[in-house]
Amino acid sequence: MTDRTVLRAGTVSRAFRPVILAAIGLASIAAAPPLAPARAEEAATPLLKAPVSPVPPLLTEADVARAATALDGIVADAMKRTGVPGIALGVVRKDKVIYAKGFGVREVGKPGAIDPDTVFLLASVSKPIAATVVAKLVGDGTVGWTDTAESHNPAFALKDPYVTENATIGDLLSHRSGLRTSSGDLLEDLGFDRDYILSHIDQQPLDPFRSTYHYSNFGYTAGAIAAATASGKGWEELAEDALFKPVGMTSASYRHADYLANPDRARIHVRQKDGTWAAKFDRNPDAEAPAGGASASLNDVLRFLRLQLGDGTLDGKEIVKADALAPSHVPQMISAPARSPEGRAGFYGYGWNVTYDDEGRARIGHSGAFELGTATYIAVMPGEDLGIVALTNGQPIGVPEGIAAAFFDVAQNGKQTVDWIGFLGGIFERMAAAAAPEVDYTKRPAEPAPARALESYAGTYGNSYYGPLTVAAKEGALSMTLGPEAAPTEFALTHFDGDTFSFQTIGENANGLAGAIFTPGDDDKAQKVVLDFYDRTGLGTFVRE
Repeated sequence: MTDRTVLRAGTVSRAFRPVILAAIGLASIAAAPPLAPARAEEAATPLLKAPVSPVPPLLTEADVARAATALDGIVADAMKRTGVPGIALGVVRKDKVIYAKGFGVREVGKPGAIDPDTVFLLASVSKPIAATVVAKLVGDGTVGWTDTAESHNPAFALKDPYVTENATIGDLLSHRSGLRTSSGDLLEDLGFDRDYILSHIDQQPLDPFRSTYHYSNFGYTAGAIAAATASGKGWEELAEDALFKPVGMTSASYRHADYLANPDRARIHVRQKDGTWAAKFDRNPDAEAPAGGASASLNDVLRFLRLQLGDGTLDGKEIVKADALAPSHVPQMISAPARSPEGRAGFYGYGWNVTYDDEGRARIGHSGAFELGTATYIAVMPGEDLGIVALTNGQPIGVPEGIAAAFFDVAQNGKQTVDWIGFLGGIFERMAAAAAPEVDYTKRPAEPAPARALESYAGTYGNSYYGPLTVAAKEGALSMTLGPEAAPTEFALTHFDGDTFSFQTIGENANGLAGAIFTPGDDDKAQKVVLDFYDRTGLGTFVRE
């Protein structure tokens, strides 16, 4: 999946407005008339020695209680408007769980209600969990955020030797290695495992090191695997020993098999064209486990949330050293530059998005999204000692983010001031539309050029990144086979125009029909084929062997 960030234009923090006004208004102050009596009384108040920073807590217990009371209605409205099958929602305030409820069903059309112990696929909410696992190793002295990945995992490699030698664990966990978004994701969709993908991402092009932000699941995974290698354990075992067991996250796991084995699990759902929801797919994220492969219940994630608000301490026990955890919560990379002088930039820490609100308060959080059927969100306001978790078993349409935004809105303003479900839902719709293929292969030309004899396309085509592609002509139809040798995928090829055929894309990143464009040689046989869906970074050309 994919990470989803909403930018909000802002104003200068209230805490600093008096300072700024004083700096620009000295001349007018010198010529100002004498103070009125009321203002003279204010002037007698002792001045602060410095502006207050960070911003002190602004929310009262009544503010938070009012927002928590509103959540039942907020969720009911979201479910009525979207039809999302199930939601688990919880809030932590000052180390106490003040709200934890389940709504809806684990699977459409079947009994089994969602409750706080129902296990969900977390998608990219796995990233802050993984960052906390790595922070545990940092605090123990096993690794450092600035250790190079290669120093702990000699197999680590990217396309540029300098980046290979210098990319740190922190670089990879803050998406600043230069590895582009989606690098490795299409290999995962085809069924390749983690070892294969990480051993082939060195063919992916890089953008400038440490000066470009690209959200990369497998860059993130590579950083976490380097840390796990240093510990002498596999990632899944490390997460259990370093975090899940000490924190008491009893149903949490980075193994997809554990999710499937849990009878109280939420099936994932996609929304169909008629607006109904269907549990059509499974999504196995084992290959990118640190970046997207965790599963857990609401109760598990609420314990994790308490750990974050407690700076690494839970129930009086230090689990992660505070000074090792803190760097994950602060900006490490600009992820979203400000669009105007009055706007605010967005940042990424280690596994967390970091933003600042109108009052200057930090908010750290992360969305999780599998297009095949899950959407999750976690958000923390450290200065308010407040956090929220929203888990859903429906594809990403802005529901968990909208519920969380509505909660904070009510806490701050006493009521909802924005239709957050509608606003964020529109953003998700536009993101989905932007992912549509450049060529609409559903619209075949009215008079397409004929194809050559199907046998002229048949054969094996090599590709160092995706592996061999086998094209077969059988019983008047053309097909191609691609993927890991043990379990390849067969795609039916449908003639589109001339030497171009279409095929149905698969997996998390599927976006409908794509093209297979053959190029004939002098002997009238196709010498190569470009699969445009797999050619996003120039790696989708297959040459006849």
